[in-house]
Amino acid sequence: MSTRSVRVAGHFGEFLQGRLGPFGPVVLVTMPCPAFAVRGRVQPAAGLHVHGQGQRLATPERARRLLSAIGRAPSGRYTLAATMPLGGGAGASTAALVALARLSGWTGTPEDLARACIACEGASDPLMFPSPEQLIWASRIGSAMDRTGPLPAFDVVGGFFGPMQRTDPRDTRFADISDLLPLWKGAVLDGRADALARISSESARRTLSLRGPQDDPTQDLSLELGALGHAIAHTGAARALLFAPRTVPKDWRTRLRAAGFRRPVRFRVGG
Repeated sequence: MSTRSVRVAGHFGEFLQGRLGPFGPVVLVTMPCPAFAVRGRVQPAAGLHVHGQGQRLATPERARRLLSAIGRAPSGRYTLAATMPLGGGAGASTAALVALARLSGWTGTPEDLARACIACEGASDPLMFPSPEQLIWASRIGSAMDRTGPLPAFDVVGGFFGPMQRTDPRDTRFADISDLLPLWKGAVLDGRADALARISSESARRTLSLRGPQDDPTQDLSLELGALGHAIAHTGAARALLFAPRTVPKDWRTRLRAAGFRRPVRFRVGG
């Protein structure tokens, strides 16, 4: 094993997440976020050592399970560091596993890596794919139920609101979004950012109505700042406002902080 380093971008909640039918699998459309990432480095070493720079990104036991699942030797000194908070809905857990796999020298398919991640922790974001936002992703199965095309551009601002919450793979208490998925696919095909933002907002409303918190300010803030719509981490604290390019108000950071958002962030998706 040689010394290697990688960077795996996270996400910032989901444009959509819910059940595919009232009793169907949990599916989602993720929102990639280049502003947050897990960085990793590995050096040759006898035995397996995993360090998180004060963060519990991956235990040695979890790393051993992943490496075993992808057929790599459980050896090396791995160091991982995340720029996103754990439990925030920004993909730290999946990004850490993807980083471990790539640092180990694994070169298999994204589908195989997704299945290995699910074997480790029961659910996975599609961060191992080159364009994860184009997948209708079944996060507990590790399979793309459908695919769309490239998204139009959004300028996204957001932060973290409410308590952190790590994903429980046994948790399937989500709203049925089977009616929203055809609308989403059609709006992607037509390149209609306004329609995509409205559909994302509806998915967020359904989840907040079902799961709370009831005092979530994201929708009101979206309207006040003139955003096209909003998105949330359907488990986790990430909250996003979706703007047409170059229309974000200059005081966005101050307004988000005043509403109780932590760690304000800005990035672009699509385009």
